[in-house]
Amino acid sequence: MDVVWLSRLQFAVTVFFHFIFVPLTLGLSLIIAVMETCYVRSGNEVYKRMAKFWGKLFLINFALGVVTGITLEFQFGTNWSRYSKYVGDVFGSLLAIEATVAFFLESTFIAVWTFGWNKVSKRTHAAAIWLVAIAGNISALWIILANGWMQNPVGYVMKNGRAELADFFEVIANPYAWGQFFHTITASWMLAGFFVMGICAWHLLRKNEVDFFKRSFRFGAHFALIFAVITAAFGHLEGQSVAKYQPAKLAAMESFWNTEAHAPMHLFVVPDPQNARNIVEFGAIPSMLSILAYNDPSAPVQGLLAFPKENRPPVTETFISFRIMVGLGGIFILLALIAWIWRNRIENHRRILNILVWLIPFPYIAIMAGWAVAEIGRQPWIVYNLMRTTDAVSPVPSGSVLTSLIAFGVIYFILGALDIWLIGRFARKGPATV
Repeated sequence: MDVVWLSRLQFAVTVFFHFIFVPLTLGLSLIIAVMETCYVRSGNEVYKRMAKFWGKLFLINFALGVVTGITLEFQFGTNWSRYSKYVGDVFGSLLAIEATVAFFLESTFIAVWTFGWNKVSKRTHAAAIWLVAIAGNISALWIILANGWMQNPVGYVMKNGRAELADFFEVIANPYAWGQFFHTITASWMLAGFFVMGICAWHLLRKNEVDFFKRSFRFGAHFALIFAVITAAFGHLEGQSVAKYQPAKLAAMESFWNTEAHAPMHLFVVPDPQNARNIVEFGAIPSMLSILAYNDPSAPVQGLLAFPKENRPPVTETFISFRIMVGLGGIFILLALIAWIWRNRIENHRRILNILVWLIPFPYIAIMAGWAVAEIGRQPWIVYNLMRTTDAVSPVPSGSVLTSLIAFGVIYFILGALDIWLIGRFARKGPATV
């Protein structure tokens, strides 16, 4: 088996599994911080119970997220050593800051928050969870800045056969990376809102702690609606960044083959990348792709045929992932709006409650699909237009990679099952167990 394909598959397994935990950590910490602030300001013990109940679920998710994240950075040395040697001067500095500043700040104050109940003042304790939330989101920023550099490399010079850091501030001001960050972070806050609503819906269907879960539901409804809309807005802006910096990825996202001005967008497409065409194109909206990409109906949009075949991304995978992300995003806005409108009498709407329970996994799927677009659509480059993925892999036997892939798969399956069981167990028990 091909060592490049196996190494890519192993990294995909580890990073996607780790990212199951990341968005809930980012979003739920913020919701808990708001809940505890309400407790400090009002003195109402219900808000304290809310912070402790959702905090228990947060801690389970955080602990398993840390465990699964440790293996990721090691893979840059084991599976992608040529990549690390070639661009490590730039890429490594960003990951080092994330680990030594943001992660340690988060870890320190999460201990203060966990063990500080009734040991420090209310304001100090609330400040601790705010610092956890801020540090977690800053940690995500540094990691996305590193990934954004891979998508749009800036601030480097070629010296001694490798990319070396030339302008750190240009790297951290990378417009592509900031677009990624805001799109990802708001999607994570939206996910947390749907997570809270889904668990509240399960209890409200059973008339458990109705006042407690209605209050929690309202927090989730506000987060879900506000950030579902903002995520879509940032997604549009990120799509325009893709058009500017990675036009081949944009063409793959739309399965768009021929360069055209007044480029249309088709509502239904069946790609045929083997023959460099689409089998089916239906529901063309004239000039819409030009408008979405460049805010200009007459702007030319490059098609896939404008790029050498060896430089085109995998079309079908990128196209389908993009459609999944966008389609689910529209559903989230609609359901979040309905939940928000009915938030004060939500216990009377059993149908929407049932939908929200089953909806819990789908924001995860949408975020994963978005990252699939970002990473698959960048191929065949590991660093866009600078280093090919085939040149970045470590010179190791494919059998070694396959063995470690199987081991990771088994361990992650166990950890995933443990996470679902623990969160499910404490979520079903409700606040009485806090």
